[in-house]
Amino acid sequence: MRTGFYPGSFDPVTNGHIDVIARAARLVDRLVLGVGVHHGKTALLPASDRVALLEEVCVPLGQTAGCDIEVATFDTLAVEAARSQGAHVMVRGLRDASDFDYEVQMAQMNAAMAGDVETIFLAASPDTRMIASSLVKQIARMGGDISPFVPDIVRRRIDAALDRA
Repeated sequence: MRTGFYPGSFDPVTNGHIDVIARAARLVDRLVLGVGVHHGKTALLPASDRVALLEEVCVPLGQTAGCDIEVATFDTLAVEAARSQGAHVMVRGLRDASDFDYEVQMAQMNAAMAGDVETIFLAASPDTRMIASSLVKQIARMGGDISPFVPDIVRRRIDAALDRA
């Protein structure tokens, strides 16, 4: 069984993440979505909400692709979390050249620590290339419409988190 690991904060999960997840699900038999829980960062959505949203939105994508999608939290290095899940592939999405520079450096560091975990990069689709979770949060906090960038269930959860339900 080919297992992939896609780590991220997913705060919130965006249409860009979903695009990468749908395409990664066609490449592996099992895809674990790793929700990073970093104690030094303050997330907009608690980890439990991020896990629930990923399960609701992404598990059906796996069923369509013939891939078992699971969601797990982690608070270790991503490469260690990938290994603990039995993954030999780490999936990373790339929006632009600045993502590429950072992600290649990270992949090389991960390879030095865990040569058995290979990083694969999936370029963002043109329709989702501009979407970043940080920008989605900024738009939401300033009262803007985030519906073009996230599934409706995610928009509703963010509105509730910002007391705009």
